[in-house]
Amino acid sequence: MKILKIVLLIVGVVLIVFGLYNAFVPQQVLDIGPLEVNAKEGLTNQTLGMIGIGVLALIASALLKNRR
Repeated sequence: MKILKIVLLIVGVVLIVFGLYNAFVPQQVLDIGPLEVNAKEGLTNQTLGMIGIGVLALIASALLKNRR
């Protein structure tokens, strides 16, 4: 159970960080010579889902009890 708790904690943090990164860092779409076009999507359903699942994983890791 201790390993599951650690895995859920790591997965939760990674999903939250990755979701926030995708939501707030502009992605380079086009780069032709001096012309560069960036796009910022914002909070999409995919990023909200990643953040939500990450939060659920953190809550699950906090609620797991160690068996002895």
